[in-house]
Amino acid sequence: MKKVLFIDRDGTLVIEPPETYQLDSLEKLEFYPFVFQYLSKIVNEFDYELVMVTNQDGLGTESFPEKDFLPVQNKIIKAFQNEGILFSNILIDKSLPEDNAPTRKPKTGMLAQYIHGNYNLANSFVIGDRLTDMQLARNLGTKGILIADSNADGFDESVQVLQTENWEDIYEFLKLGNRKAVVERKTKETEVLIKINLNGNGNSTIKTGIGFFNHMLEQVSKHGLIDLEIDVKGDLEVMNIIQLKIPP
Repeated sequence: MKKVLFIDRDGTLVIEPPETYQLDSLEKLEFYPFVFQYLSKIVNEFDYELVMVTNQDGLGTESFPEKDFLPVQNKIIKAFQNEGILFSNILIDKSLPEDNAPTRKPKTGMLAQYIHGNYNLANSFVIGDRLTDMQLARNLGTKGILIADSNADGFDESVQVLQTENWEDIYEFLKLGNRKAVVERKTKETEVLIKINLNGNGNSTIKTGIGFFNHMLEQVSKHGLIDLEIDVKGDLEVMNIIQLKIPP
């Protein structure tokens, strides 16, 4: 079964104009940093099919005529083709938000062939810069990669596997896989919860009840760029203290 990267266009492959949010002239065209370098590596090293999925509000109306859109779109596609990056399908919804069209992301009206076809959606990804892209991932049954500040609020562990502004991070994630784990142990005396992300940023929340142990684990997290959360509750007061015997 084939795997797919469903990739948004504006804000993901190209920079979205900050005021109008309409990329309607070649003068506004700017590609996302390092997108060619790392998307090319993804294409050459992995077996994902690439599908562009984009909302273009009101495309074909007086405020956004196709004669302004097409030269930019064709330039984008040609630039990627020149780097060996080919999209098997380009899906564009032209509706406005208030139209509530079934084809508009995060709805899946444009994607029926992938839902009902021979595709491994559980191991596919939606890559985009908006929460609607993550909602699309949920609706499709894929995982989501959000292009946004990694420290920004809103990370949804139920669908998102990565939040970054860097295409290199996306490549590394697809190469290494999801290196996260959660381990929980409960007994009559203690409760231990550990969450670890080996592809993290060095963030930690350590509560073992032993100050020096907390400090050492925080250093491992910081210098190893590992996100680590440890919460320990229980009969810490009855733990034996290890005594080091120094030979004469």
